[in-house]
Amino acid sequence: MSGERFGGPQMSRRNMLRALGLAGVAAASVPVLGACGIGGRTDAPNGASAVTGGFDWRKASGSTINILQTPHPYQQSYQPLLHEFTELTGINVNVDLVPEADYFTKLNTELAGGTGKHDAFMLGAYFIWQYGPPGWIEDLGPWLQNSSATSAEYDFDDIFEGLRTSTRWDFETGSPLGTGGQWAIPWGFENNVVAYNKAYFDKRGIRLPDRFDDFVQLAIDLTDRSANRYGIATRGSKSWATIHPGFMTQYTREGAVDYSFNGSELVAEMDSDKAVAFTEKWIEMQHKAGPTSWTTYDYPNATGDLGDGTAMMVYDADSATYPKNKPGASAQAGNLGWYPGPAGPDGNHKTNLWTWSWAMNANSANKLPAWLFMQWATGKDSMNKAVEGGIYADPVRKSVFDTTFKKVAADQPGYLETFETVIGSSKIQFTPQKKFFDTTKDWAVALQDIYGGDDASSRLRSLAKTNTSKVNL
Repeated sequence: MSGERFGGPQMSRRNMLRALGLAGVAAASVPVLGACGIGGRTDAPNGASAVTGGFDWRKASGSTINILQTPHPYQQSYQPLLHEFTELTGINVNVDLVPEADYFTKLNTELAGGTGKHDAFMLGAYFIWQYGPPGWIEDLGPWLQNSSATSAEYDFDDIFEGLRTSTRWDFETGSPLGTGGQWAIPWGFENNVVAYNKAYFDKRGIRLPDRFDDFVQLAIDLTDRSANRYGIATRGSKSWATIHPGFMTQYTREGAVDYSFNGSELVAEMDSDKAVAFTEKWIEMQHKAGPTSWTTYDYPNATGDLGDGTAMMVYDADSATYPKNKPGASAQAGNLGWYPGPAGPDGNHKTNLWTWSWAMNANSANKLPAWLFMQWATGKDSMNKAVEGGIYADPVRKSVFDTTFKKVAADQPGYLETFETVIGSSKIQFTPQKKFFDTTKDWAVALQDIYGGDDASSRLRSLAKTNTSKVNL
């Protein structure tokens, strides 16, 4: 599919349904090359100041840009709209599509090599912490602030605050997200909440639990191995992606944090009393109510079991479970529902999110047309049209959620209510740090070790000691 232009052959129904499963993000994709630290620092000048005069969509007419994407419902939703961008701007767009398993390796290699082959690309927010410090991506703050480059109608503040702050950082140890440059523009996202078999629950009068202890007990009660039915599906593989969905959401709700800052360095807190207590319960839940092959599970396994009727609940990305309720998409289509999951002891619904965003190559030779494309792709008009297609879940703009998405998702039980419950406290709950992928994969390995019999307190103490060393190097 590499080099395919938007507007090409339509996907088959089977391939479309397969593509829908990609919504859960970056599964086990690890930026191996970046972890090795290859590539030098880029000091390309920001291009925003070169744009002057009044705003005009056709200011770069006749130019061509190259963008890099991975097949995804967001990408599929925008594919048939691209000709509208070309008609509006006169800018041609070449698209390279790379499977998600290879996407970040390809992107990492290109950026580390300092090439400007792709002017703009899809980027997950955590990758900003890796690609931003060496200067590989453009700070979009100056572009947003330049009225010659950005339409007065763009309304950046319409994008949910938790998404805007989650794509900003100053790269200083101990600084929170929301500081520094705006390194990407959110395009689509997912809240990590609970999807469940509503038909099964309703038939048996099962109530949705408000507290984590009750949630664990319900998952255990729902489990019947002889009937090939279990209570809760979550990720469990040796990947950073195991930590960021349901685990990190509930970990945060229970009052635990990943790191604290003592004024000079980060201190890993995976071994705090709250962290240990939560982890013990999480692992107990996997043993008594999770899939028997939990240590191999990524999001397609978890959501597949929900759709098949094997798992009664899934704690993961809402937009990964959303397609399973569409007619013909799974055996349980029409039977599913959503709720925020258990609140914390103080009633909070803090939620960890993932966002696919648009970023600009700092070495691009086509920054104005690239910015016009990114502005269009994340703008109100195109997003409303993309959402109307029916497979684009969780628009990043409040105005689009309040209008078009509410109509499209009105028949999905609990989905809209869950979204509105968590959106005010949905953001990246991790402490930003440059060794994120390495240290978070180590965290997943520790969970597997505890699942295998290691004492939680001592194993997490070892993890915290190692991670404190790594993040402060």
